[in-house]
Amino acid sequence: MKKTRTLYVLATLLGLFCVNDLVAQYGYGSPYGYGYGSRYGRQRSTIPQAAEPPKKADPLTAEEIVDLEMPKITEELGLDPFEVAVVRTTLVKSVQQRIELQILELEPEKMREEVEKIKERQDSEMKAGLPEDKYLAYIELQKNKFKAKKKKKPKRKKKKS
Repeated sequence: MKKTRTLYVLATLLGLFCVNDLVAQYGYGSPYGYGYGSRYGRQRSTIPQAAEPPKKADPLTAEEIVDLEMPKITEELGLDPFEVAVVRTTLVKSVQQRIELQILELEPEKMREEVEKIKERQDSEMKAGLPEDKYLAYIELQKNKFKAKKKKKPKRKKKKS
């Protein structure tokens, strides 16, 4: 009888000491089950959080826009370092002017006139800074909206077996 009584006392004490650990594991410390709302652990609100609107990316500067396009132009036209500098400065200046026009938000007719003036200035500076054949190639590239022509791979002939 004394042994069973001792076993009951030990089992009860062991149970009391272990309950705290079990509660901490189950339900993140809540003594009443699943909830997060106890005084232990991280508190959770029952009010749903609205998602933050995605931040708008900063618009590219004129130099960044030109830097993205220059490798295509340089490769397609085969420019030397001096010609690259001429084309780059001309493009940066004209792109900067176009960005400024967009900021001003002029009337459509006035905007069209200003863009035409910028395009004419750009073309005249390109013609003055580039040789004739490279200028014509630049105009052709500009008509294709700076999309380089895809080089065709020679087709392989299939052997008859």
